[in-house]
Amino acid sequence: MTTPAADPELTPPAFLQLAGHPLRWQLLQGLARSDRTVHELTGLLGQPQNLVSYHLSKLRDARLVRARRSSADRRDAYYTADLPRLGELLSVTGGALHPGLHLVPPAGEGPSNRQGKVAARVLFLCTGNSARSQMAEALARAGSGGAVEAASAGSHPKPLHPDAVRVMREEHGIDIGGQRSKHLDELADQRFDRVITLCDRVREVCPDFPGEPEPVHWSIRDPNEVGTYPAFQQTADELATRIGFLLVALTTPIPTPQEEP
Repeated sequence: MTTPAADPELTPPAFLQLAGHPLRWQLLQGLARSDRTVHELTGLLGQPQNLVSYHLSKLRDARLVRARRSSADRRDAYYTADLPRLGELLSVTGGALHPGLHLVPPAGEGPSNRQGKVAARVLFLCTGNSARSQMAEALARAGSGGAVEAASAGSHPKPLHPDAVRVMREEHGIDIGGQRSKHLDELADQRFDRVITLCDRVREVCPDFPGEPEPVHWSIRDPNEVGTYPAFQQTADELATRIGFLLVALTTPIPTPQEEP
């Protein structure tokens, strides 16, 4: 008696087989909230470094996470979850089970502030407060329609870079020309729900803020180091993508589990 050939339609999607491993799923969960080093991931998951590195390599090969050399310590690297790609693969995976489970983006233009309430206060930090954090502040404010109150500062403030002003105006329709650079000490006594560091150097010197806000790190290259307009375009695009996910997390109420009848 011969065994019938496996039906391809009954084989779980490759993404499900890869991400379904418990440790890899935990890695994706940790990286979905913040960029982290291997050392931080080993501490977060309580697993040995060689095991974490092995599973990270699997996720990198599948382009679910990517790594970037730290600008603060060139011997280290920060890992980042590719949220747009993960979203696409989750959608395809749901559709493979049933067409009705194919995920679609929510209708509308994103978070709004119809009730006039601030859902969260977020502080973006980088070294110079001349480009990355200024763009992030403006994108969060505009994208949330006022539902998120955003601010920015730097550890060594520099004047607002003209290419940051230009890219925000030309590519995103936002005028940041009136914003000014600030030292993070100016905001040290304010309360925030999240403090997001955008460069590796400022993360090393980030002070404690009142109320123990959730710390988040996005390891984003300084476009000033490249010095070209396309570098500012790339930075603005990456920030817009990350902030899009952030705003959904900040402004979407957590559903209450329904009790069994």
